[in-house]
Amino acid sequence: MATAQHKIGSGFGATSTAADVLAGIDLTGKLAIVTGGYSGLGLETTRALTQAGAHVVVPARRRATAEEALRGITDVEVDELDLADLDSVRAFAERFVASGRGIDVFIGSAGIMAAPETRVGPGWEAQFATNHLGHFALVNRLWPAFNPGARVVSVSSRGHHFGPVRFDDLNFGQGYDKWLAYGQAKTANVLFAVQLDKLGREHGVRAFALHPGRIMTDLVRYLDRQELVDAGMLDADGEVTGDVKTPEQGAATQVWAATSPQLDGLGGVYLEDCAIAEIAPADGARSGVRDYAVDPAQAERLWTVSAGLTGVNAFA
Repeated sequence: MATAQHKIGSGFGATSTAADVLAGIDLTGKLAIVTGGYSGLGLETTRALTQAGAHVVVPARRRATAEEALRGITDVEVDELDLADLDSVRAFAERFVASGRGIDVFIGSAGIMAAPETRVGPGWEAQFATNHLGHFALVNRLWPAFNPGARVVSVSSRGHHFGPVRFDDLNFGQGYDKWLAYGQAKTANVLFAVQLDKLGREHGVRAFALHPGRIMTDLVRYLDRQELVDAGMLDADGEVTGDVKTPEQGAATQVWAATSPQLDGLGGVYLEDCAIAEIAPADGARSGVRDYAVDPAQAERLWTVSAGLTGVNAFA
């Protein structure tokens, strides 16, 4: 499979921070929407973008919590949005589009990981519904507001290595596994960026997906201490290991994807450590991107399925 997954030499790396990649970049007059922009990596992303001059809209399921977390950060506004509720997605998007403002950056940073089996909406598996379908519907409903030159950033994870999209059993009706479900959702995040970039580039909108790194944020709330030790995020004494990024470092790749002129003219690729990732080797190594996650045919198939499930397709 021909691929654009080749490093370009950004000058940044795993220890770079969001502030590092924004050095010298002026976002004055730009508007960004950051889902999950009030906790973990999303909060650091919001802070970095506003410090560079952007106005950031943070849609939040817990509005009061978001407003408290963002207190003291200037040029940010909070609105209500529950990604697991398509009526909430529609309402937020309609409010924003009606405001007449344009979007320059969209970062889908909200998500859940390794959640216990949960059903939302018409019986959808919650990780797929929240991490993928909610963002799919949101971007499609917001599409009229995207400015030429805008970027859409889909925050995936190295968790996509756990497996492809299971088109024959999207909702794990044949037996639930929290890591396979998470892997499917994260693969879907990459495929979404691949197809959106294909559809959006003629309108001047490009899309990227990425692995932010391993970071101790609220995302790990469903994991117990032993699971975190087994994952190498905590040592035997319960201390965070050196293999874990800080939130400032974890936010760097998504901010780089959203703003770097080094990515001008590019899109539909998966990034990690502020670089375009290579295709993962066949030996099972947990680096790079799996070929099934950037397969154009799989991306188109997922788009069609997602449009059918959500009833939304801006490109129909």
